[in-house]
Amino acid sequence: MFLAMRELRFARSRFILMGGVVALIAVLMVLLSGLSSGLVNDGVSGLKRLPVTAFAFGEGTKLDAAFSRSVVDVKQVDTWRTQPGVAEAEPFGNLLVNTRSDRDLPIDLALFGVNPDSFLAPEVAEGTGLGAADGIVVSASALDDGLRVGDVVTVDRIGTKLTVIGATADQHTFGHVDVAYLPLATWQRLHTGAGPDDEVRPEAMTEATAVAIRAESGATLNLAAGDGAAGTTSVTLTESFGASPGYTAETSTLSLIQVFLYAISALVVGAFFTVWTIQRKHELAVLRAMGASKPYLLRDGLFQASVVLLASTGVGVAVGVGLGSAIGGGIPFTLEAPAVGLASVLLVVLGLLGAAAAIVRIAAVDPLAALGGQR
Repeated sequence: MFLAMRELRFARSRFILMGGVVALIAVLMVLLSGLSSGLVNDGVSGLKRLPVTAFAFGEGTKLDAAFSRSVVDVKQVDTWRTQPGVAEAEPFGNLLVNTRSDRDLPIDLALFGVNPDSFLAPEVAEGTGLGAADGIVVSASALDDGLRVGDVVTVDRIGTKLTVIGATADQHTFGHVDVAYLPLATWQRLHTGAGPDDEVRPEAMTEATAVAIRAESGATLNLAAGDGAAGTTSVTLTESFGASPGYTAETSTLSLIQVFLYAISALVVGAFFTVWTIQRKHELAVLRAMGASKPYLLRDGLFQASVVLLASTGVGVAVGVGLGSAIGGGIPFTLEAPAVGLASVLLVVLGLLGAAAAIVRIAAVDPLAALGGQR
């Protein structure tokens, strides 16, 4: 690797310039990775933290917004409980509402209706768990927005009052709205739009949004068979994320931007090494004439590219993490080591592929060029 290190020293200004470009791309990748993870957490962290294997929605429900369209009943829940491999199945309610606290704080809430004694009931880090008919357990992020345990919130247009009796330890959000867990019976009344003193049709008190299913340890659920028996349309927990408002559009857009950045990185690195290889063609031909093999020259060039890519990516990631840490809480931004690590590896690997495509021309260098054979 003597030639590679020598060129890195004597042409350091060119390599620093190239490294600066790669570092800027790495900064963008870290920031996009943090924004993508933040949007996912802000959109579906409430679903991710449910101990659920799959959701079964009403038969024929379009899955792009299933949580706002689906309706199931207790008979379908009971049918799912009898399916092979199912440890537990419970009705699950979902409803987005606007509320205002008794301290005149407007706050939107995603109401998760669950049975207080079921596996869906949340663990609380402050206050008490579900039990009272008008009690709600809110996400920790709701407390960050100004809500407090003991506050009473009033649901707009309906007038139902709910008391904040507890809060979770971490963020639980759905569709970028803070989650509030409440007893299923209370959710069923709210879902019909009935006020505190209104009558509710009896069948409404047997309905829910979906069946939340938890599989037995090590079991594989036959979702198709369960759907056939219960008359539902089921998806895994991960697949249900797409039913969260805006989730698919947001993640697809950010993923497309990341793909373009990866492609740009490979093209930029490849273009740089193409020009660099052309400029040193005669030097490489001299080495060939002196007995250097094609694999040696290829290894030498790839080593040079790897030094530039690793160093500049490391600097870019460090700067990106620093900038990400300084981003305020008003922006959904979360730095996750696996996501940042994957972005860094892809950046280096694709950069090396771009460099390799350019360095391949080294194999075509004619040793006679060094001896004046082409002049």
